[in-house]
Amino acid sequence: MRVYMEISRQLELDIRQHYGPGDYLPPEMQLATRFQVNRHTVRRAIDELVANGLVQRHQGKGNMVLRQPHQYLLHDGAHYTGNLLEQGSLPSCRVIKSRMLVASGKLARELEVKPEQKIIHIQTLRKTEGIPRCVINHYLPDAEWWPVLKHFRQGSLHEFLRKTLGLELKRQSTRLSARTPLSEECRLLQINKSVPVMRIKTRNLIKGTKRIAEFSVSSSRSDLIEYVVEH
Repeated sequence: MRVYMEISRQLELDIRQHYGPGDYLPPEMQLATRFQVNRHTVRRAIDELVANGLVQRHQGKGNMVLRQPHQYLLHDGAHYTGNLLEQGSLPSCRVIKSRMLVASGKLARELEVKPEQKIIHIQTLRKTEGIPRCVINHYLPDAEWWPVLKHFRQGSLHEFLRKTLGLELKRQSTRLSARTPLSEECRLLQINKSVPVMRIKTRNLIKGTKRIAEFSVSSSRSDLIEYVVEH
């Protein structure tokens, strides 16, 4: 393996273990002394870190460590809160909207209900370490769940459904796309329009049945979330 690649891997390990977002790496001359190489080799090592999105060069200041995205594993049992808890993060959820509404033709098709049927809409904002990461619009087809769901305020919606209604959900399908954020998404996620959002449309079934329990549309910051599809 080339020397600069070995140095890059060691610096990546250092970053993950000892540095936080906004911290600066030691000056290149100091790194050259540490690894007993010339500055050109150190620069090539840092080029690798820049290419991998770990650091950013700031003229006159040095090489700044960037915030790393959380990984979100996509599988039939994936849940937003559970995914982040498994990575050692403490996610929070705030309900922005909670209401009954009349299903449009598109929502009716996704939920497999009649057009203009009353459905439940809950919009949530998810954060980790106090930073907004994802806005999710949850649509649920059964109006009889509303007397219970109107009391949902925080935490995992799927866990709330399991505890209060005895419903366990299983992912049926997932569709991914990317687009420019809407004005409301910019406000809630604290980003500008230059940061794309990853959009995921998910249909969840009641486990053990073919009945649609939820259709959700999430918009996540592309700079803070990385989706992983396992095969």
